[in-house]
Amino acid sequence: MKLISDPPIPVKIQKMKERVRWMHPSIVQRGIDQTCMVVDDRREDSPEFSFIVIGDSGTKSHYGHHPQRKVAEMMLPHREDCRFVLHTGDVIYVVGSQEYYRTNFIEPYREFIVGGENPKSIPYDRMVFNLPFLPVLGNHDYYDVPLMYRWVAGTTLPLRRLLRYKDIEIGWHGSYQGDAYARAFLDYKGEDLERHLDEHYTAKTDTGRCLRYEPGHFTRLPNRYYTFRYGGIDFFALDSNTFNTPSPLPATQEGEIYRRELEKRRQEIDQEELQILGICDRLNPDKPSEAEQLDDLSAKLDQINEIKIDIEKQLASHKMPAIDFEQLDWLRSRLIESWNTSEVRGRVIFFHHPPYVTEATKWDQAQTLAVRHRLRWVFEQVAETLGSLVKERSIVDLILNGHAHCLEYLRTVNTGFADSNINCIISGGSGHRPRYQRKEGTELLETFTEIASKSTRKVADSMLFVGRHDYNFQKRLPYSCVRIDVLDGRPPKFVIRPLVAERIGEQWHNRELEPFVI
Repeated sequence: MKLISDPPIPVKIQKMKERVRWMHPSIVQRGIDQTCMVVDDRREDSPEFSFIVIGDSGTKSHYGHHPQRKVAEMMLPHREDCRFVLHTGDVIYVVGSQEYYRTNFIEPYREFIVGGENPKSIPYDRMVFNLPFLPVLGNHDYYDVPLMYRWVAGTTLPLRRLLRYKDIEIGWHGSYQGDAYARAFLDYKGEDLERHLDEHYTAKTDTGRCLRYEPGHFTRLPNRYYTFRYGGIDFFALDSNTFNTPSPLPATQEGEIYRRELEKRRQEIDQEELQILGICDRLNPDKPSEAEQLDDLSAKLDQINEIKIDIEKQLASHKMPAIDFEQLDWLRSRLIESWNTSEVRGRVIFFHHPPYVTEATKWDQAQTLAVRHRLRWVFEQVAETLGSLVKERSIVDLILNGHAHCLEYLRTVNTGFADSNINCIISGGSGHRPRYQRKEGTELLETFTEIASKSTRKVADSMLFVGRHDYNFQKRLPYSCVRIDVLDGRPPKFVIRPLVAERIGEQWHNRELEPFVI
């Protein structure tokens, strides 16, 4: 049985449009930009500010210890100094269900939510943040499960224990094509639309009226992708789940060989999954040593599900690939507009799937390359339009991602395209099981198809990697987040301060790595 499904991209797009009443006549009549917001904390004009980045956090305690809560506790001393929290996606594992918002989000981050002293009383769809919490959708926030599996998981405790490799974070519900996320974070518009618009869409920008995000009062996001300006920096939040479709396999003998390899690989991991399930069935979660093994196997099977979905996307790519060009065109036009706005001194993009990464399970995924190519395509158009205006600067100053369960700093080299010399931070180690760095090293190579030939060249270097590693026969599991201090100046400088809570054996050790400036 297929245990996890990913909705088609056109379905994701259409459902999200319905939830925010996209281009409703009342919205159009008022000249409202549904992709823009103002963070109204009375300090948004300050050129020096700080913020926190987390991602891939949305899991509960692991057999007696709670990594996500450890990261949240690490964030607390920085709460007064930081203006907002960016979340790079996968807010709720495994399938973005409303059932797990209390244990997997509200309770861990209770100090950041109004009424958090009594987290059990906070409905997941009525959260108000005292410090802005600004997420993007991860793949798990869109996932669903078949009705039969939900029934099994929701009603039969013995089988739920058998399926403990899912960390029992599958119950009666899936995400319903991202509906739970939308109800938790987006401005999910209901009745009395006119009054709602007149009350909360009172901010004004160059593109018209927009949503006013007010910490402690009204903390909804306008759309699944959006932009806001803070301290002279334009932030762009993207939904990479709708432009990560792999390119079609070539209709050649080489393409057919690769297709057969993918089908073989899918059969192999199906067998591997069954073997691991058999081991899980024999382990006792009440014994600490076996509970730790169950944790490892749970993470392994989560990786298997990701590989399966990536293979399925490649095998289905012979059809016309569904790509969210509406969002990509929006990003292109907003970047051009940003560069032509004198008060803007920098640009930051954050989304889930990293275009560059050396984490072992993500670096060679077809989705990784697809996102890289889509982003490069946008940057190329922006660079062509701007011409000499960009000069020696990169199109964006910083890219922030999750999806890879690690903390990593990469920098692109001269790729030959407009994605050259860009700083990338991956903050995807904030709660889910950390993963290893690939064995192939820190240099990322890419194969380019030229006319009648192929060439391979370096496109990025990994400068820092904080992920799972073994030392003196001990597993070391570092969970992490990043504080970023934005300095005054043009172009801006960013001080990166990695924060790490590492579990060694049964002990926790908090540490702040040496800050670095980009």
